[in-house]
Amino acid sequence: MKKMILGLGALCLIAFTSCKEDASKKVNEENVAVAAERDANASKFPQITFTESEHDFGTIESKTPVETVFEYKNTGEAPLVITNIASSCGCTVPQDWSKAPLAPGEVGRFTVKFNGSGANNVTKTITVTSNTEKGRDVVKIKAFVKPDPNSAVKSNLATPQIQS
Repeated sequence: MKKMILGLGALCLIAFTSCKEDASKKVNEENVAVAAERDANASKFPQITFTESEHDFGTIESKTPVETVFEYKNTGEAPLVITNIASSCGCTVPQDWSKAPLAPGEVGRFTVKFNGSGANNVTKTITVTSNTEKGRDVVKIKAFVKPDPNSAVKSNLATPQIQS
């Protein structure tokens, strides 16, 4: 048994020492260059910069639809990809944004439609999800919504009047 273990040990010693080559000879310089470029690009992100981050519609009538266009620019070092744009409620609808990558320096835009619901000062947020370092950016719309004059008449008709 001792001879068998000793023989196996000698065989392993010969196998491990005979396969020993200089590891630097096995490194492919092309692979090193590709890996260095990949690592350098991993720290580069796109950056989204909006022309305006808040749009004020001013005073609008209740239930009056309005819309605006938000313009943005990729001020980063990598292509910008917007994956989603969502609003804080169903009365605000973002649409018409490009899902194609936006190269550094290029400009894009999307439309936001607001149906004029609410009363008095109304503020809605629109969240832009993209491949930036933060991952999410927020723009806002606001308006002062004047009450619908017809709704006051309807509520008076619905309330029974007590006569004395």
